[in-house]
Formats: sequence, structure tokens, C-alpha cells
Amino acid sequence: MQHKPKRSRAVALPNGEFRARATEYLDFLAAWVKKPRQTASVVPSSRYLARLMVGQIDPQDGRVLELGGGTGVFTRAILETGLPPEKLEVVEINPAFARGLRRHFPHVSVLETPAQIVSTATAGEPGDYQTVVSGLPLLAMDRTMHVDILTEAFRMLKPGGSFVQFTYSMRPPVNREILDALDLDVVRAGQTVRNFPPATVFRFFRRGE
Repeated sequence: MQHKPKRSRAVALPNGEFRARATEYLDFLAAWVKKPRQTASVVPSSRYLARLMVGQIDPQDGRVLELGGGTGVFTRAILETGLPPEKLEVVEINPAFARGLRRHFPHVSVLETPAQIVSTATAGEPGDYQTVVSGLPLLAMDRTMHVDILTEAFRMLKPGGSFVQFTYSMRPPVNREILDALDLDVVRAGQTVRNFPPATVFRFFRRGE
């Protein structure tokens, strides 16, 4: 008796979702080719990383600021927590990415403003934000930029608020001397190998909070 080999079953994505993901990858690759240091990776972050990034967001607890929205992977995950779109603002200085974010998330405010001076463009006031979700490539930036970005982020955050950042390194992307100077501390919030490259998430917060 001859046994027929079993055929593997492929899981097909809905056409709309497949096109959206394909567009995200192509947009991200194009951005990386133009500015590899600014984009940092050749592919968008995975949904597994996104879940780690947004795990502490409380949809009832104030505004959220996202830095470096890219193709919207983290933006989508933030909204899936139940946060109202009018309480989310996304910073993206790449014009092509900013256009895509406005197209996919029409009720979210997209700011083409550098992260170092984002307070000049936000709808919320300093102290209104529960979390800053950062997709910025901090490892590709110098110490002065780290100081400027973190200073501005914590100006916007309420007491007890946190700055959440992922990196492709096992160590925090900000030097301990900078954290001491800004009176900040950092803990590892999680890591995932289901991302390319594998990523670690860190949470920065004010000391004593």
C-alpha cells in the first residue's frame, strides 16, 4: 500500500493585510537605503516586539507620545490597548513615513518635529503623558542627542511616567553617566527573539518613582 506524502498547509493572509505588510516592508527598505543610520533596520519591528513596548499603557491614564512612528507597527499596538486615538501623538520626521501614518491612522496626530523639541508641537502639556514609546535608533545617536531626547521626553511625562525604548543590544542604549546626570534609572522590561534582529526592551523612569 502506497502512502501519499502529506501536503503542508499554508496559512494565507487576507489580501488587505498582505498588501499592508508588503507595503510596510517596501517602505521600510526604501527608507533604510536612503538613511541607514536613521532607520537602523531593514525590516519593521515585529508585533511581538510591539506588544512588549506597549505592555504598560493604561488606556484610561493620560496621553501617549510615540517617537519614530515608522510604518506604524507600534502605533497600531498602542491603539489596540484601547487608548483613544486623540490621546496619541506620533513623531515621525521621515516625510514618506509621516504620509503613510496619516493615511493608515487618520485620527492620530502625526508630528514632523524633531524629538528634541517635540514639546513645541504637542497638543498636550508637559506632565500630561503617561508613557513615551520610542522607536528611535538611539544606538546610532551621540550622547548629546540622548540627553536632549530624554530631557524633552521627561519634561512631557507625568510623575511615575516612563520612557520605553527597544534596542538590538542586551545593554541599555544610554550610558550610565547620562542617566546619573538626568537622575534617571532603567530596567529591562523584556526581550524577544521573534523579531529581526532580536530585540530587548528597556523602561527608563525618574529615580524615586
